Formats: sequence, structure tokens, C-alpha cells
Amino acid sequence: MSAFTGFPVAALDFYDDLEVDNTRSFWEKHKPVYDESVRQPMTALCDSLAPEFGDGKVFRPYRDVRFAKDKTPYKTHQGAFVAAGPATGWYVEISARGLRVGAGFYEASGERLARIRAAMADDRSGPKLQRVLRKLEKDGFEISGDRLKTSPRGYDADHPRIELLRHKQLLAGRSFGFEGLDSPDVLDRVRADWRALRPLVEWVARHAE
Repeated sequence: MSAFTGFPVAALDFYDDLEVDNTRSFWEKHKPVYDESVRQPMTALCDSLAPEFGDGKVFRPYRDVRFAKDKTPYKTHQGAFVAAGPATGWYVEISARGLRVGAGFYEASGERLARIRAAMADDRSGPKLQRVLRKLEKDGFEISGDRLKTSPRGYDADHPRIELLRHKQLLAGRSFGFEGLDSPDVLDRVRADWRALRPLVEWVARHAE
């Protein structure tokens, strides 16, 4: 396992250029830069976080364009994910805009989403989630995720947590920007933010199953 030493400036430059020239010829010419400046540091970052959070999955750089109108072949960011449950866990991403961290659940349907909403509506577990989210917002995290425009079936529009119940995804995250990413101190910053996000991840993992 290689030690994490930061993301070099070449990683940001690579994604700046890829956004302009998202072609196979560019990719093949610059793949060594991707391997050395993007994928290897991301893998090392995940390896360093694994003892506390679990093994991370570093995503493939190729887009699935089978059903997409946008046929550009490569992702303009490199993400990695540590699962704490189905579609639930911690996330980190590097792109031309810098580093971003996040956590929560990005997909839940059917019975699983029903269980999450039931816990949001419950007068014991629902307020606890609200307190977790308020603290995260106070600490500078942005709360996001796809939401219904109307009330979910079975819940009144005047429910005290109706805004929470409309969520089909529930995510918290923030950007580090691109300053200082070439330092090993980035590891401590990501670890600290993932620890701060742990109550959200654990709440979802506990109530979704």
C-alpha cells in the first residue's frame, strides 16, 4: 500500500483539459497522468481511510453512454465510495474544481425508502435526524438530494417534518476547493469530515434495513 501524499496539481490540470477535449485520443495520450496523479492518490487515500471506515471503491473513469444524450466517453471527476449499507455511505471526489466530500444515501426505492420515511416521521428518530442535519449545516455542510415536489403518499402536507419526508435522496457534503490538495494533510481533513458525517450515515443504515 502506497502512502497518501496528496493530489498533485497535475490532477486538476488533467481534468481541466479533459473537460475541453473529452476524446479517446486525449485519454490515451494522457492516461499515464491519470494513473499517476488521479487514480493512484485516490486509491492511497481510500487505503488510508479503510481501517476506520471500511474498504473504498474507486470508480471507473468511463461513462455509461448507452442511454445518455451526452456521448462523451469519460467522467470529468474521479469518485470513490465507502459503503455502510445499500447505496449508503461516504464519498470523496476530485475534479477540476478541487476535492469534495459527502455522505448519505443516493438511492432508495420501494420498501427501503418506506422504512426511511417511517423513521423520519417517527417522533423519536425523526427529530434526531433533524438535529444531525442542523449540526452538519452549522458546521458548513450543504444538505441536498432529489426531493418530491409534493407530499409522499400517506403523509399529510402539514407534517412537522414534511420537507424531510420529501427526500428521495439525502446527502450532505462540502467542497475543499483546490488549494493545498498536494499535501498529505488532505487525509486528515477528509477523515475529520467523514467522522462528522458518521451520524448521518449511521442513522440511514440503522433505519433503512
